[in-house]
Amino acid sequence: MNVLTMLKLLLSGMGMTALIFFVTLILSLPLGMGIAFCRMSKNPVLRGITKVYISIMRGTPLMLQLLVVRYGPYFIFRAKLSDSYDLYAVLIAFVINYAAYFAEIYRSGIESIPQGQYEAARLLGFGKGRTFTMIILPQVIKRVLPSITNETITLVKDTSLAFTIGVIEMFTRAKQIAAAETSMLPYVFAGILYYIFNYAVAFGMEKAEKAFGYYEVK
Repeated sequence: MNVLTMLKLLLSGMGMTALIFFVTLILSLPLGMGIAFCRMSKNPVLRGITKVYISIMRGTPLMLQLLVVRYGPYFIFRAKLSDSYDLYAVLIAFVINYAAYFAEIYRSGIESIPQGQYEAARLLGFGKGRTFTMIILPQVIKRVLPSITNETITLVKDTSLAFTIGVIEMFTRAKQIAAAETSMLPYVFAGILYYIFNYAVAFGMEKAEKAFGYYEVK
């Protein structure tokens, strides 16, 4: 197999890697914010349930969660699922896993805002919703972006776990080619592609940090 063909096959796998990455990020970021609010709720039942959920997501391997989401419906409910469910299982597992991590990042950011800012906003006639969206949220984003960047870069690498339930992404494609060609070259190319992907993510997040640099964190 020539290098060009090898790269084409790896890039086809990169398409699946990118799909898992972007869908997970788009869904887990807002979901994480909702979970963070539940975690900070004054309702002890809701707060307790959310705390247990976050603890389970953070305390068990993502690979195990993938297997539970994929095969749990069959073993528990005897539900017969088609092969197309494999991708949905990957997306569900990734979203609920990363939402838990993002929730804790958001919570730490929200709780780091001085209470005096809420009181000042209330004196100026701001409602709770307006206070959060216009005053608190921009500062929270500024504070948590470095942590979100780290999780986002980790997400790129975690996409390789999709092979656990038969979803072929770039790393799986690299293993297939390496086994067929008895060569390390596919792994080298895969590593380069992962690095380029992560570099682009880090570059984009750095731009976002500069955009929110207007909000001074003191």
